[in-house]
Amino acid sequence: MSDLFSLAGKTALITGSSQGIGYALAQGLIDAGANVVLNGRDKAKLAQAAATLGNGAQTLPFDATDHDAVRTAVDGYEADQGPIDILVNNAGMQHRTELENFPADAFEKLLQTNVASVFHVGQAVARHMIGRGAGKIINIASVQTALARPGIAPYTATKGAVGNLTKGMATDWAKHGLQCNAIAPGYFDTPLNAALVADPEFSAWLEKRTPAGRWGNVDELVGACVFLSSKASSFVNGHILYVDGGITASL
Repeated sequence: MSDLFSLAGKTALITGSSQGIGYALAQGLIDAGANVVLNGRDKAKLAQAAATLGNGAQTLPFDATDHDAVRTAVDGYEADQGPIDILVNNAGMQHRTELENFPADAFEKLLQTNVASVFHVGQAVARHMIGRGAGKIINIASVQTALARPGIAPYTATKGAVGNLTKGMATDWAKHGLQCNAIAPGYFDTPLNAALVADPEFSAWLEKRTPAGRWGNVDELVGACVFLSSKASSFVNGHILYVDGGITASL
């Protein structure tokens, strides 16, 4: 049974992994035996995260929204270091403003960071995986893939797109031996949600709205990521796995 979930000998690239969910997933995949490559744009933050993780964690700085930079970095790593067996597309951002006043430039930035990055990095890595006939791609979606709430309509649109892009990846690449799935976190205590965590009124609302009655802890996403990265999910494709304390299951 343990072999089903072992990631020994596998290499995982995680975008946006110097903090928050990406960092927690990096630690979890290391604990499952994987070699981890951290990604982000801030070289200093990546180096600090790698040093804290230890266990041979590597860094591969690039801008996930820059198609050419992504291709150069991924192709270079594959040529010099070896195969990327697992990709976790975690890079993302949030911008909260009522829709009627939402800035156009903020909307474009959300599209690039939350959607285009999944396409750019997913395509660059998948081209190598296809040649090997195997690979795992895990996109980080959101509870907003299925639900909306006031003030974040464009973010909701981007995460809906991530969900459907995941299905498209599976549809195109399953025949090549790839499993492409998504994890959709509910409300977790992360830097992205710092303003909401600090708001007692919102936290009270969330605790009543969520059947589990609390915020999620980022390490509670690790099991889903290990499952989708391992042999245990060999016939799971195009699936969106909600890890949300039951919020999408109840009214």
